[in-house]
Amino acid sequence: MPPARSWRSYPQTYRLEAGRCTSCGAVYFPPRLICSQCKGREFETFSMKRTGKVLTHTVIRTPSAAFAGDAPFAVAIVEMDDGVRLTTQVVDADFEEIRIGLPVKLEFRRVYSEGDAGVINYGYKAVPVRS
Repeated sequence: MPPARSWRSYPQTYRLEAGRCTSCGAVYFPPRLICSQCKGREFETFSMKRTGKVLTHTVIRTPSAAFAGDAPFAVAIVEMDDGVRLTTQVVDADFEEIRIGLPVKLEFRRVYSEGDAGVINYGYKAVPVRS
């Protein structure tokens, strides 16, 4: 991702900032300009909770070239405690441990880098919550 595009996504990527429609309360991540529920255009920004649960998951064994060195890896749709659903990689867990309903928290990790001397891109990944 080019540096300028990466910088524009920092509020969402680093602070998990979402938008909440001030008219109907619908939550969007990343934030939108128009609410798909009520067509409102006024949003308040808030930081999402970093905890949620796995809704569904899969293991990627044949990834795109950018992630070939990371295969195999698990990807899940996670429903955050705020109601937002995210697609993210699940790390620090055996594939057999990942199941529907697994409580997870989001942590910031290196997602990929652009070449040997390129920009390092960070993002969120899901980590199981162990009691």
